[in-house]
Amino acid sequence: MNADILRNKFLSFFKAKKHRVVDSDSLVPKNDPTVLFTPAGMNQFKKQFLGSLSGFNRAATSQRCLRTADLEKVGKTSGHHTFFEMLGNFSFGDYFKQEAISWAWEFLTKELKIPAQKLWVSVYHEDEEAYAIWKDKIKIPVERIVKLGDSENFWPAEAKLKGPNGPCGPCSEIFYDYGAQAGCGKPDCTPACNCNRFIEIWNLVFTQYNRKDKGVLEPLPNKNIDTGMGLERLTAVIQGAQNNFETDLFKPLIDEIGTMYKGQVTSEEKKLIYAVADHTRAIVFSIYDGVMPSNEGRGYVIRKIIRRSILHLRSLGITKPFLNRLVPVLAETMSQPYPELAKRREDIAQVILAEENNFISMLDSSAAILKDKFGELAKKPDPQNAGSIAFQLYDTYGLPFEITRDWADKHNIKISEDAFEKKMFEQKERSKNKSTMKGDVFNVKGLHLGIKATKFLGYEKSESPAKILAIFKDGKELKKAARNEVVNIILDKTTLYGESGGQIGDKGSILKGKNRAEITDSKKSDKNIVHTAIVKKGAFKKGDLIKVVTDRISRLAIERNHTATHLLQSALRSILGAHVKQQGSFVGIDRLRFDFTHFKALTAGELERVEELVNARVLADTRLCVKKTKLKAAKKQGALAFFAEKYEDEVRVVDIPNISKELCAGTHLKSTGQIGLFKVVQESAIASGIRRIEAVTGEYALALAAKQNKILNEASRLLGIPAERLSQEIEKRLEKIRSLEKKLDEQKTSIVKETIDSLIDEPFIVNGIKLITKSIDNADMSFLRNAVDAIKKNNTGSIIALAGKSPGKVILVIGVTNDLAVRGKDASGLIKQIGPIIGGSGGGRADFAQAGGSNPEKIDEAFKKLKEILGA
Repeated sequence: MNADILRNKFLSFFKAKKHRVVDSDSLVPKNDPTVLFTPAGMNQFKKQFLGSLSGFNRAATSQRCLRTADLEKVGKTSGHHTFFEMLGNFSFGDYFKQEAISWAWEFLTKELKIPAQKLWVSVYHEDEEAYAIWKDKIKIPVERIVKLGDSENFWPAEAKLKGPNGPCGPCSEIFYDYGAQAGCGKPDCTPACNCNRFIEIWNLVFTQYNRKDKGVLEPLPNKNIDTGMGLERLTAVIQGAQNNFETDLFKPLIDEIGTMYKGQVTSEEKKLIYAVADHTRAIVFSIYDGVMPSNEGRGYVIRKIIRRSILHLRSLGITKPFLNRLVPVLAETMSQPYPELAKRREDIAQVILAEENNFISMLDSSAAILKDKFGELAKKPDPQNAGSIAFQLYDTYGLPFEITRDWADKHNIKISEDAFEKKMFEQKERSKNKSTMKGDVFNVKGLHLGIKATKFLGYEKSESPAKILAIFKDGKELKKAARNEVVNIILDKTTLYGESGGQIGDKGSILKGKNRAEITDSKKSDKNIVHTAIVKKGAFKKGDLIKVVTDRISRLAIERNHTATHLLQSALRSILGAHVKQQGSFVGIDRLRFDFTHFKALTAGELERVEELVNARVLADTRLCVKKTKLKAAKKQGALAFFAEKYEDEVRVVDIPNISKELCAGTHLKSTGQIGLFKVVQESAIASGIRRIEAVTGEYALALAAKQNKILNEASRLLGIPAERLSQEIEKRLEKIRSLEKKLDEQKTSIVKETIDSLIDEPFIVNGIKLITKSIDNADMSFLRNAVDAIKKNNTGSIIALAGKSPGKVILVIGVTNDLAVRGKDASGLIKQIGPIIGGSGGGRADFAQAGGSNPEKIDEAFKKLKEILGA
């Protein structure tokens, strides 16, 4: 039985038990600051666990998850993973222990036909109710029921004693017994033993308490069920494998890696292959969910996993980019649950390939990086500082400590491994703090539980009567808001859009007779729209019947930008290709921003075509068609969905006939002609494989066009030619400038030769080194660099220091001939010592360095200091 069948069997089983089968949430949790990545199936149901109504009180999922706490163990054990799928069934105040336990047993023993005698269970040592169900209802022999404590069988672990506050409760785990031959062999071996005989396959959490300060456990009025079963472990059990990596979920990846590896695989090499297979899943699905490799947050975690995989592959002798080749293999393996992955595999592979090329290039040039970073320590040993530098290289470049240590040994530089490990420990603690829950288990701030949902009327109306349901200030509810107070107001209905989906919130006003409050912002919070308002006149209180009015001018500007964003995505897909996918957006009053997948900068011609196509569709004045439909039906019709958005079963489709069709809850124009004009402001890169276009519409586009026209007219006036001939005239003049610059360079070369001759004739000898120093008025960097290179070309044993002076400014360069550089003379170190004298700083390589300063009058003092440093 393969993993796809197992996944489907689980979901079908609980669907028959009247559970809503809910699609997996993204690996990027939405509106959940407590974790970097989705670590468990329950995360997407936090609001339901807190009592928020969602139309169902039973759910089942196969949730993709990512955890990095045990990264070092991946591949070395049979069951640790970064990416995994968690099968789970959930009850929100509906069924409890009896059903959860009975159904788990039924699924395993009846549906999957796992022999009952192969299953053991654990219960929390104080949970007599669960113990009795297993013993009396399920009829498991008592010798196969193990009572365990707070760290093993309470969720969160040790929450009673250590927190965090919030919903918690005992849990019961189901273990598969691989047999006495698989473990320690002791006759009293149980699931409490860590010998690998018993593998936990299912955890049933009974959320029945609310933990309060000082460890007080208060019974919850509505008790919940939260279960989790790793698909990888279950697959191993069903397929008779004692290692998750020997299942059909991993074998295709492992086989593909094997095609590149020649020779007999050792046990240590097998662990590396397993780790790469695991990491590939984490990398691919993270990028699939919009996490691009970067130097911060989630992107940093993924970049770190990519680099770790590359290093594993190098240890296996695979030194060329290879990870990207595993993407189509994984796409095929996961095609049943994730058919969309196959459509995006080329885009994902390109992102990974770019990362591979960059890191492999860095590894190949690591000697130069190490020489630059450790240059000073060759002369002034400092093992502690060297350990810190080694960590910086690991943290910033991903350079392994082993490579750094080997290079340092060859250059007689001592590195404190303790100092490196200390920095590593501190970094892991920081990472752990970022990836674990912060504060209470469920962050309830901003949920406004118990307040009736706000009805949004803004698609059809710009004003409406409404009632004030609540007034908040600094997180506390008020009965009344007086003049000049800034408060948050929740209404029973509103015409103002609450910020979400990249669209900013509306402005407007709340009116009641002569009382007036100005709404400066509107944000969506769960099922409420929260208005930030300042009371301008009179006062407002909870229960007031008021009129809410949308600022139509700002709303119209926002709608222009939002509808234009849809036209922009369509134009990009038409011109660049269907690989273009939205990665983020901002829809404001004065501008729009659209982030999308593409692997190189757009050419001027492509940008021009995009702008022309959008404006052509603006001029066509096509009417928008907006309707509500079921999510599956919308996707079947080809409506585009934003990867980071979590959609309800019923969705809103914004259709611009024959142009664009997207799932979108934002506000839009009636027709494209209302945009008026669309102008691209700029295009740029924001991450590997992600581009950004910023643009303006309507009056802001007209203002930009007027500004550009003014600049054009001014240039035309200054050059004394018609605007239509500007480009030809500028090209003509640039060619003339290039010709003059060439002649100037020839003159400079001649002067350099003359200068060199005089400099070489006047060296200052110090400790056998020829020191050449000279200050040259108005010499630029190009002149100084050429002079240094020319002197070094025909000389050895020389250090050259040249300066270019002009009023209030000085440029200083130092060159060291190669024979001195290999003996430890370092231009970068020298310039760092004398640069401050000229009022500046600098750096560079061992053979050449430069600095800029603001004290040209002190250049002679700097030269004198250089002589002293060299021993004069």
